[in-house]
Amino acid sequence: MLEGNKILGFIGCGTMGEAIMRGVLRAGALTPAQVQGADRYKKTADAVAERHGVRTTTDAEEVARLASVVVVAVKPQTMKDALDTEGMRKALAGKLVISVAAGVRVEQIAAWLPGIAIIRAMPNTPALIGEGMTALARGLGVTDAQIALAMEIFQACGRCVEIDEKNMDVVTALNGSGPAFVYLMLESLADGAVMMGMRRDVAFQMAAQMFQGSARMVLETGLHPAALKDQVTTPGGCTIAGLLTLEDGRIRSVLARAVEEATRVAGGLGNK
Repeated sequence: MLEGNKILGFIGCGTMGEAIMRGVLRAGALTPAQVQGADRYKKTADAVAERHGVRTTTDAEEVARLASVVVVAVKPQTMKDALDTEGMRKALAGKLVISVAAGVRVEQIAAWLPGIAIIRAMPNTPALIGEGMTALARGLGVTDAQIALAMEIFQACGRCVEIDEKNMDVVTALNGSGPAFVYLMLESLADGAVMMGMRRDVAFQMAAQMFQGSARMVLETGLHPAALKDQVTTPGGCTIAGLLTLEDGRIRSVLARAVEEATRVAGGLGNK
């Protein structure tokens, strides 16, 4: 991934920054000595250093100077303040910058960091356990070698694909917000089991494993979800009864609209 003493730097060590950091370290793709992080909150920086054995600081420019590749994982509304300085432009000259800020487009970042290779990424929090999904969109001048390096970083945290940036707001909604939608569905199904007398801890375990197994069936068989659904649905059975109840509640349109609305909000995050 990064050879010799080259460093992967993180500007922002909050939930997503730490998720990527932990995923890379957990996979053994890099050693703690090859990872450095900066966070404006000393408490956060110190906690990340203690948890992962990496060097951290509150000085983002220092990490930018030392690293070969820099992952910028700050909130969208603080991106300009974090990057649009002469010191940061000098520190990042000749480096690869990977932004995970939702709604902040490559052209916006390029205006703050002219002449610097920029890749926009949208991972999700399952990267913490090596089961993340990340989409990458390259900026102008980004080489195939640089996109391959970014792929390696995020494949250490799960799966990774390259897309056109025009689809990145949809990715933010489906992939970035999606885990929260799944958790709500999981909790609701478990609540139904609790209503019917099952212990809550058992209901959560069964629902979580059911979601995991069902998702792996889609990924590993390559079959359309509808085909897999039909395999479970026997005439006059309990599955079709449950499915019709879900259809009565317009679950398809509700979930689709959730992605639509989240996409709309994602598109405006970079302007706040």
